[in-house]
Amino acid sequence: MSDITGVLETSGIGLIKRAIELDRSKRYTESLICYQEGLQLLMQASKATGRSEAGKTALRNKMVEYMDRAEWIKSHIDKEKTTGRYHEQIFIEENSTGFSYESLVSRFLLEKCERVEIDDPYIRSHHQIVNFLKFAELLVKSQCGLRVIKLRTSADTTDHQQQQTKLAEIGSSLATHHVTLHTEFSSSLHDREIRLSNNWTIKIGRGLDYFKPSPGKLAIGAFNYDLRPCRQTTVDIFYKSPP
Repeated sequence: MSDITGVLETSGIGLIKRAIELDRSKRYTESLICYQEGLQLLMQASKATGRSEAGKTALRNKMVEYMDRAEWIKSHIDKEKTTGRYHEQIFIEENSTGFSYESLVSRFLLEKCERVEIDDPYIRSHHQIVNFLKFAELLVKSQCGLRVIKLRTSADTTDHQQQQTKLAEIGSSLATHHVTLHTEFSSSLHDREIRLSNNWTIKIGRGLDYFKPSPGKLAIGAFNYDLRPCRQTTVDIFYKSPP
């Protein structure tokens, strides 16, 4: 077995192990992605020359088992989506890592999504506006066909003008990517919710502001949010059937 085949198999097994962990936690949408990516790598490894027939057979038998489980998860998600009852919950523990916006949301942007509505009363201070920018960058990068972002937040009572200026700058930048930003300020907004036009809704208990401050501008995790420790919060994911 060649080195590259060994790498493919090791990477595939790692993804399958992660898929099983997520499966047991009923984080099915994440689990399905890991099963699919892991199986793709194992499929490539199974075709490699130099592996004994017994080894190939053993690997393929395990792949069939994982394929069956992935098919069950996909069927379960589709069934729950059809009835409008799909709900998935992720508990983020204090100081845990690996929960960037991309890890939480990107799999829901594989489908076409032209409009995203964000209700978050705390897009006010500078770091909160930077969080919003990071999230907007993810939406643009996803190439999901995004055309509109609607942000509802509360006004910064200490410097509303500065808040408006920063959000307007983000809006101008989004416009160069053919995305329109609509901003609305509400004094009665309390709930945090992200609604995608493809019918997925993500509710993060702390809104976008669930990361702990970076210990320094040049510290690991300062820019890569997967490496940034989090504050404890709960993420609820729903699929709401269109009316």
